[in-house]
Amino acid sequence: MRLLIISDIHSNLEALEACLDAAPAYDLMVNLGDVVGYGASPNQTIARVRQLGRVHVRGNHDKACSGVTTVDGFNPIAAWAARWTYAALTPENRDWLRALPAGPLAVPGLTHVQFVHGSPLDEDDYLIGLTDALQALLGIPAPVTFFGHSHVQGGFSLHRERGSEIHPPIELGNGAGHGELRLQPRGHYLINPGSVGQPRDGDWRPGFALYDSGARTVHFHRVPYDVERAMKRIHEAALPERLATRLLLGR
Repeated sequence: MRLLIISDIHSNLEALEACLDAAPAYDLMVNLGDVVGYGASPNQTIARVRQLGRVHVRGNHDKACSGVTTVDGFNPIAAWAARWTYAALTPENRDWLRALPAGPLAVPGLTHVQFVHGSPLDEDDYLIGLTDALQALLGIPAPVTFFGHSHVQGGFSLHRERGSEIHPPIELGNGAGHGELRLQPRGHYLINPGSVGQPRDGDWRPGFALYDSGARTVHFHRVPYDVERAMKRIHEAALPERLATRLLLGR
């Protein structure tokens, strides 16, 4: 089975469309959460995501922007964007976000893979460094976990009692980029497909991944998009300037 894995779209419709246009053929799409927040196209983005499939994990911004949780703990800019998003959402889309399930989720027929927004031990925890990742890798039975939340493409592995960070071999640039990871038979993996709508790994290009369960490969992708249009939408919505400028920096 070939799975298109996307995460952290954050209401960036232009980035989402660029990823979908560039995606190879796939059998099923899995969304790892944070469809909304930060960006200025929440309703359009939700509508597009709902067309793509039924496997969705909730993210912390999905919860905050729909009223499931408060914005306590958010920085001031994130809280501002969450309140704006709540007001901008249609009642139907707000209800859809509220109904999203917590991870980890499984896909029928793929017993060795699970999907979560943050850590598989706590949906709101960030997996940033190898120390945190090893705790999760040692504490879960699933050999492969796809996660988001950190907005950093790559991940972590545990193979033959050795932990390692995964850095996709994709060069910085303005064109499309691609890197492949082959999964070892007895390895355990935490894999982040990257952020569609707000990358934070120094690369401004949206990221996504394609997982081939038969070949046991993960293909990481980066694609250019109309970032100026996404920034213009943020300006027109009178959202904080930082939310626009950071799209150019990948931070």
